[in-house]
Amino acid sequence: MTTTDTRPTFGAGVDVTASAPAPDGATSLLDVDELGGRVERTELPGGLRVLTETMPGVLSATVGIWVGVGSRDESPDIAGSSHFLEHLLFKGTRSRTALEIATAMDAVGGEMNAFTAKEHTCYYANVLASDLPLAVTLLGDLVTDALNTPADLESERTVVLEEIAMRDDEPGDAVHDLFSETLFGDTPLGRSVLGTVSSIESLTREDVDGWYRRRYALPSIVVAAAGRVDHQQVLDLVRAAFGERLTGPGRPEPLRQGEDVARSAPARPTGLIHRRTEQTHLLLGGIGMGRLDERRYAAAVLDAAVGGGMSSRLFQEIREKRGLVYSVGSALTHYAGTGSFSVYAGCSPKRVPEVLRLVRGELAEVAADGLTAEEVARARGQLKGGMVLGLEDTGSRMSRLGKSELSYGEYLPLREVLDRLDAVDTTQVREVAADLLTRGTCLAVVGPYRDRDLDRLTT
Repeated sequence: MTTTDTRPTFGAGVDVTASAPAPDGATSLLDVDELGGRVERTELPGGLRVLTETMPGVLSATVGIWVGVGSRDESPDIAGSSHFLEHLLFKGTRSRTALEIATAMDAVGGEMNAFTAKEHTCYYANVLASDLPLAVTLLGDLVTDALNTPADLESERTVVLEEIAMRDDEPGDAVHDLFSETLFGDTPLGRSVLGTVSSIESLTREDVDGWYRRRYALPSIVVAAAGRVDHQQVLDLVRAAFGERLTGPGRPEPLRQGEDVARSAPARPTGLIHRRTEQTHLLLGGIGMGRLDERRYAAAVLDAAVGGGMSSRLFQEIREKRGLVYSVGSALTHYAGTGSFSVYAGCSPKRVPEVLRLVRGELAEVAADGLTAEEVARARGQLKGGMVLGLEDTGSRMSRLGKSELSYGEYLPLREVLDRLDAVDTTQVREVAADLLTRGTCLAVVGPYRDRDLDRLTT
């Protein structure tokens, strides 16, 4: 089991938007591509939604069960419970032990795993298309019929604590959680998906199993499958897996509106984790835009040109021209109602002031003057090519379906996304830059620094 990489990325922010859902039980055809691929959606009784994308040219399939619950839904006393539960569901159900689940998947050469994010949890399996029935059966069993025994909770508690320790030992990971905390403060978005040592040690079986019983309800669940799949077959398999739970007039959960975060500036100016590392890891950034903001396409182009690749301004100025860092780049993260824009760099402690000066200088210049037409065109091409190449496998297609439904309630064909990126011009980018890059910033630092050293890094 894995936790979603919480590092900010370009991603779901521009690859989805919408088409209206069908009535209960009716199937909507959302897209047909030139190769015969089809995207279809059905809403079953109880509000369970099923989306499939047929990819005729492959021999495999990836299926995922998405649950619209994540660390953003947790209170401080149960912080980390969504991720803990993700681990625990693999420990066994009323009909299968953990070993039987693992053996069944290994016997067909498949992969089964899960991840937890701020706003959702996903359980998925990648198998040969002929083994899709097994994958749906196993995943359905985990999500609907897990035991969550006290003994299993205690053994998995140690595993989760080890995962927290592993995060703490990796400064490149720790700085991203620190940045979220510095930016959003003591809010669900500011807290780590993993929880804390204290919260994990105090979680009881009633806490975790109660979270499972309350939050894993059909209206908040989406099943997505991509590859050599047939929509009707997937529907039949899902009906069999969820059985009598498919009842009632339940409607899908309303899209998260982000009422829990009303922040226009960072919670505090700096965050520090003192570590005796050879490199100092930095994240500088501020409040961004929510995932439904129509300017997200222009923001994505801005992000790509500023720090999204080897030709970006930050990479060329700080690494190529001056050789001050090995890694530097920018990233956008979109949530419901809010988001972030950030710049990451890792460098020798003695180079930190100069690296930060150069980063701030580049951001200020782009905020004042925007990008050139050549930079905008190159960034558009980078995003379009990367998006298409990133959707070559069944797993990425499945993820796009699940995120589209949970985060946007709608699906946008790839060609429409590419058209929207093509429509971004220098004026739109300049307007977004003038807003996004002039907002207040905060700085997260992991390295051999002390609190007294931070003042000279914040100017």
